[in-house]
Amino acid sequence: MSGEGVHAGKTALVTGSTSGIGLGIARALAATGANVIVNGLGSQDDIDKAMAEVSQGASGKVAYIGADLSQPGETAAMMAEAIEKFSAVDILVNNAGIQHVAPVHEFPVEKWDRIIAINLSASFHTIRAATPGMLEKGWGRIVNVASVHAFVASPYKSAYVSAKHGIAGLTRTVALELATHNITVNAICPGYVKTPLVTGQIADTARVRGITEEEVVRDVMLAAQPTKKLVTIGQVADLAVFLCSDAADGITGSLLPVDGGWSAQ
Repeated sequence: MSGEGVHAGKTALVTGSTSGIGLGIARALAATGANVIVNGLGSQDDIDKAMAEVSQGASGKVAYIGADLSQPGETAAMMAEAIEKFSAVDILVNNAGIQHVAPVHEFPVEKWDRIIAINLSASFHTIRAATPGMLEKGWGRIVNVASVHAFVASPYKSAYVSAKHGIAGLTRTVALELATHNITVNAICPGYVKTPLVTGQIADTARVRGITEEEVVRDVMLAAQPTKKLVTIGQVADLAVFLCSDAADGITGSLLPVDGGWSAQ
């Protein structure tokens, strides 16, 4: 989605943006002229590569602020540093997330706590910190990257599904609170997205099962996704940029699926 310069002078913070969907959204927002704050874990090489990708074609500033979003103190420090450097976070994209799969009676308590902390609670902490600046300016955009699992459940993902359902409730609640202040709050709910991590999983699954990668995508990963196509990072990023635009001013409190029809069933 084009829109060079439309966010010039505005600052966007994208959590979990050193790879995958978050990196795609950070790159897309940088292309609109926004200052972009990259956040995420990884090696220094991973971070440097992400910064280079976001900086390419950017007309605003690009900065990196690291934080372990499972720790409220680190999340608060990240937001404080962002606001100190750029005066406000005008666009907040909560994308960071982790996953663990296990039956509920075997689900490690520490995994539950960490998933809830990163996938749900961190979004509360970032929104709480960003909102005063948005209210002062009379403009803001909050985009939470949820999942099709904000609508439906899958076995063995108790923490992840609970967190994504929680993001749905948080999105709607905050949208109502901020509705008269020119601040919109929405959630994007992707199905399976073609990220480097998923691509690696496809190859591994094909090798283990003795089937082709195309069969893994169609019959294993996308059994519940009617289009039988992986969603692209670009499709999610374009929607995020649109939700941050003035054209999307009338959209708030919405959960927008990008799931190849999964949630329509």
